Amino acid sequence: MFDQVDLDGLPAGVAERAEEGAALGIKGVDAPARLVVRDEKRIAHGPKVGRRQRDGPCRSRTIEALPHNPIAILAGGELQSPPRPPYFSRGPMIRANAVRYSQWLLFSAFVIVSAPLALANGPDVIKPSHNDVSPPFSQMAIGASSNSGGTDSQTPTARSTGAAINNPNTDPVAAPLAGPLTGVTLLSNFDGQSADDNRKVFGFAFVPPDTNGAVGDTQFVQMVNVTIAVYDKSSGALRLPPTAIHVLWKGFGGICEFGGGTPTFSDGGDPVVLYDHLAGRWLVSQLQYNTTFTQTAQCVAVSTTSDATGSYARYEYPFGSNFPDYPKFSVWPDAYYNTINVFPGNSFAGAEACAFDRTAMLVGATANAICFPQSPSISSLLAADLDGSTLPPAGTPNYLVSLADSTHLNFFRFHVDFSNTANSTFSGPTLISVAPYSELCARATTLSCIAQPNPGEKVDGLGDRLMFRLAYRNFGDHESLVVNHAIKAGTVAGVRWYEIRNPAAPFVYQQSTVVDPNVNYWLGSIAMDKIGDIALGFSASSHSVFPSVYVAGRTPTAPAGALYGPMVLVNGSGVQFNSFHRWGDYSSMAIDPTDDCTFWYTQEYYATTGSFNWTTRIGSFKFNSCKGRNP
Repeated sequence: MFDQVDLDGLPAGVAERAEEGAALGIKGVDAPARLVVRDEKRIAHGPKVGRRQRDGPCRSRTIEALPHNPIAILAGGELQSPPRPPYFSRGPMIRANAVRYSQWLLFSAFVIVSAPLALANGPDVIKPSHNDVSPPFSQMAIGASSNSGGTDSQTPTARSTGAAINNPNTDPVAAPLAGPLTGVTLLSNFDGQSADDNRKVFGFAFVPPDTNGAVGDTQFVQMVNVTIAVYDKSSGALRLPPTAIHVLWKGFGGICEFGGGTPTFSDGGDPVVLYDHLAGRWLVSQLQYNTTFTQTAQCVAVSTTSDATGSYARYEYPFGSNFPDYPKFSVWPDAYYNTINVFPGNSFAGAEACAFDRTAMLVGATANAICFPQSPSISSLLAADLDGSTLPPAGTPNYLVSLADSTHLNFFRFHVDFSNTANSTFSGPTLISVAPYSELCARATTLSCIAQPNPGEKVDGLGDRLMFRLAYRNFGDHESLVVNHAIKAGTVAGVRWYEIRNPAAPFVYQQSTVVDPNVNYWLGSIAMDKIGDIALGFSASSHSVFPSVYVAGRTPTAPAGALYGPMVLVNGSGVQFNSFHRWGDYSSMAIDPTDDCTFWYTQEYYATTGSFNWTTRIGSFKFNSCKGRNP
């Protein structure tokens, strides 16, 4: 702390409040206090319950001293954002982008930091507008056709959240695949859902497919825009044919069941499916919104058993006109974590991290979500998703990561307390140094730069964000997280991946960019098995290579950063045209919970040239060195 503080030049209202009390942590002050940033016209304290209406960044703000916990006690360059005291009421919520870095420079007399700061505004408490327990999904799906005509359509574009990231330096960790991927057995490999399934269900197709899947004890569940299917994981046989996602909310009412009220808006998209292997349950979600985007919601369902065709606890979480774009979920022992990019209208208000009450959802009870909004400098967060049977150390918060700049990742910690919301905290960012890189496709201006053979159109690289999932594993002697994103690799795209260790003081243990000088690699997903083998799946395409599905991998004894392959799950034999240049927007690599060894990857590709003519692949494989079943 500092012996004296110069109050000259602070924003209006700050100096007089600083003189009133101990909010700034000046030496000699007895009672600890905290700084509360608020708009001059409306209070921004305390958890807010129910629907939020956001009106963008605040312009004028003061600092108020409160006899409560101190704020901005920095450790390792990390800003703690403590909970707001429960005795405040609160008006319309104000975005944390309110506190821009330039404003914090004015406060540097009080707080010295070694990294850019993001102050979370919150927490918010979101109550579900409705929840119930459904009949068996398989029964609701019988005769549930949504084929009412319409035209091929794109789901809302994953929107730009800021200027492109660029670095003039050469990528020092770029490397081709180090050799063939040996010692790996391909166990299954078959086509999943396709645009034709969209047409059978709806009468028209959507792009992009948003392909993702999860594996349980006996089933593999795949979700695409905007259908869901359940497969027998041993044979690949369908246990539930492709079905409109909103059918899971049949009889529920509201926007989760009926969508926007037109055929094109019956399902909102951005679906995510996860298997909670700790409880033997499925989590299924998608966005819903009306035609004007003035009513939006996250629709979340948790199965009551390990059978994905059975009944579900169903929830609708309203977001009003604050569009919760690009939602991603993760499983953690204390909550289901969720991240979104919030767009009130056409402006970007910042990322938001939410924790859904997992304990309540597992018994079908009313379950709140506790959320921390971020400033516009923070976007596209990913929350750690637990793999394996070894839990994180007791009391461990969830970890979240995002791109920071061309040489850093942001690292956050989210501790949630559903019994006392005021004890929930969101802290960070801690900056993690990475090798320099430049963003692929410059999403803010270019969007589409991935080539296909003629007559294919260039497609989206989605290089402005980390790719689903942020896979976490506790090995006992160390904790690891793996994640990837697409970057520029000369004239093509490459997949940059990281293994981050020691979340208490995180650092990059190994990293590399997988490149081929003549082929684009992008839109990856990565995971680790129980002995530390790593598998990275991704799309591959060029002027001479049809869009295909590749996998690269490594064992723990391989040289740091080295990946081997590709193992080709499927070679494409067609290209995409007149499809809004959309590709992705994500894929998924999952780990089979029954042996903690088998990887399952699902991704889109083109078998036949056409417009809105995508199909998907589902493949499973394991490293021969990984043996046995989970205890």
